[in-house]
Amino acid sequence: MPSTDSIDSPSNSAAASALTEPDVLLERDGTLARIILNRPKALNALTHPMICEIAAALTEWADDPEVHTVLLTGRGDRALCAGGDIVSIYRDARTNPDENAQFWADEYTLNAQIKRYAKPFVALMDGIVLGGGVGVSGHASHRVVTERTKLGMPETTIGFVPDVGGTYLYSRTPGELGTHLALTGATMTGADAIALGLADSFVDGARRDVLVDALKRMPAALAIAQHVSTVPPAPLLAERDWIDECYAGNDLPTILERLQSSPVAAANEAAAAILAKSPTAVTVTLESLRRARDLGSLEEVLEQEYRVSLRMVAGADLIEGIRAQVIDKDRNPVWRPNTIDAVTDADVQAHFASLGERELRLPRANIGDNEPNQHDSTEREATA
Repeated sequence: MPSTDSIDSPSNSAAASALTEPDVLLERDGTLARIILNRPKALNALTHPMICEIAAALTEWADDPEVHTVLLTGRGDRALCAGGDIVSIYRDARTNPDENAQFWADEYTLNAQIKRYAKPFVALMDGIVLGGGVGVSGHASHRVVTERTKLGMPETTIGFVPDVGGTYLYSRTPGELGTHLALTGATMTGADAIALGLADSFVDGARRDVLVDALKRMPAALAIAQHVSTVPPAPLLAERDWIDECYAGNDLPTILERLQSSPVAAANEAAAAILAKSPTAVTVTLESLRRARDLGSLEEVLEQEYRVSLRMVAGADLIEGIRAQVIDKDRNPVWRPNTIDAVTDADVQAHFASLGERELRLPRANIGDNEPNQHDSTEREATA
């Protein structure tokens, strides 16, 4: 799903760019197959056609014996991917909601495809990585961050919930760090991403091109190992004591009360950030995270996120959040309801009800669902 960092890139500039180059560059260099997100003016935000192109390329390369490694990068120096095209989502929510449903179905299918990919998939998470950008990188077998990485799921800012497997990743972080990030929409550093389990390796940004060149000549794990740097301290770990204490439990009003009464200034700031979001979005986000903890596989979580996404786009707050942040840019959304106490448990639970025939049904993998896919990468490379 989109992020607010991609909102200042109107679709007309993307259209002008499309006259010269495609939005996704698919390249082959020896045994390395490359996916380059090519919308630098839009911080490489994802469109529906881009998602379909990436999925088709991965399907083709999976059966190509000449492809040993797949590499995902973003064009330019600012971002891997700042999310999805929220202007399109706003437009379709008003005129063609079925297009949004198909967009999410295809996007979540791609997220699962990346998680279970049979060959090493390297995501170079340099610069901004938000929303849908996490979906195409955070499930990769080899996730590389740099000192420029700024990673997060800021969906509650526009009246939405973390998706693209974001609730899967955030629900499995140490303690309540993921809960804090999901509710506030805050971002993390590359070092944080490693500490929280959303990345694997730290490489200096200045060595990015050298790493890419190495991936053309040697197996992914070996190439990365030769260029890793010492991981800096993770700022979020220093905040874990108050975060774990304040965010424990399933009751959002209680969480907010703890944050507001905490002697830690950052906790008070977190409460203010949450209270500025859509009451429905933050309440449903907390429930999504707690349910995701009990689901065994990414596929199950993505199917849950699909139910929630369709219910959110059918409501009022997503459209209002995008209007306030992107269309009118008054930064003054009018949420309905406008207080957390007014969001009933029945309202929350309705977001998770079965969609019946519209359910997203993702294929299940044969490997252990709880095993991170990077544990299988060495064997893949040895047989490539």
